[in-house]
Amino acid sequence: MYRMNRFCFAVVAVVVVAAALVTVGAGALLASCTGGADPVKQTSPANPVRTNPDADDPAFDRGSISKEEFDTAKSEVQALILRLNGIIRARDYDAWVSYLTDDYLRVISSPENLEAVSKNSERLVQQGKVLTSSQEYFTFVVVPSRANDRVDDIQFRGKNRVTAYTIVGGGRRLRLYDLERTREGWKILRP
Repeated sequence: MYRMNRFCFAVVAVVVVAAALVTVGAGALLASCTGGADPVKQTSPANPVRTNPDADDPAFDRGSISKEEFDTAKSEVQALILRLNGIIRARDYDAWVSYLTDDYLRVISSPENLEAVSKNSERLVQQGKVLTSSQEYFTFVVVPSRANDRVDDIQFRGKNRVTAYTIVGGGRRLRLYDLERTREGWKILRP
């Protein structure tokens, strides 16, 4: 079951990225990616243009984060994921949405994304389900695949941005969430 949930999440992640390519353009999305399980350091141009508001901060130095800041952020993120697991298990859409950035909610709510997820999810195709809203995305995609996540590691992408990972067999890191610390707390960024 755990393996199937991770597989479903991987499929959904690919679909979301594909939809984002359509929504924001391939160049902007690829420029914002950190690369697979072990991100590659990116070089930043003299005057970077951030077309994706959720992209890494090109001027950020990961070495500027102290062990105390890292440990605090990791504890906060682990607590957040436990809360999200409970929200997802309870099927509480309104609570879940409150943890998304506006940009991420806009991306997953877009007709292009909903259509792509509907067509590319084997389970949804078998059920004959075509998603029409972010609430259906939550019910039919998030709930079946995200109710039991675990954070084993984080990586800073900016002073207030992290990627949360779980570690699976063989030490392989799977990206769970990209998050940003805001005045309201941690929010989920689009991948």
